[in-house]
Amino acid sequence: MRIAQIAPLTEAIPPTLYGGTERVVSWLTEELVAQDHEVTLFASGDSVTSANLEAVWPRALRLDGTVRDANALHMTMLEQVFRRAHEFDLLHFHLDYYPFSLFQRQSTPFVTTLHGRLDLPEHQPTFATFDEPHVVSISDA
Repeated sequence: MRIAQIAPLTEAIPPTLYGGTERVVSWLTEELVAQDHEVTLFASGDSVTSANLEAVWPRALRLDGTVRDANALHMTMLEQVFRRAHEFDLLHFHLDYYPFSLFQRQSTPFVTTLHGRLDLPEHQPTFATFDEPHVVSISDA
């Protein structure tokens, strides 16, 4: 399969410091490559992977003092993935609910792993509005 893994730009993959989400993305990406899938990792340029790396920004945003608006770069990455979605059999996002609106309007299947809290009341309207995306959580808790 041709799989795109889309990681947060906050930390490198794998993280050099803190980064639970980034560790999960790294482990999953490396295992998919080991199982002979063609994997492209959209992440920061200082990431280290055996997959094809698409560097959206040269280094992890948390370590880059020049970046003041991380959302702008994540939006850029989402657009880059959207424009290339036809190249993949599956898109796997690790960006919480950010891909829901744009990616449910295109034909490539996608899944989103929710790495954060799911119990916040402000999330309920989002999950009610976007009830079609396939989601996975990192825990049943």
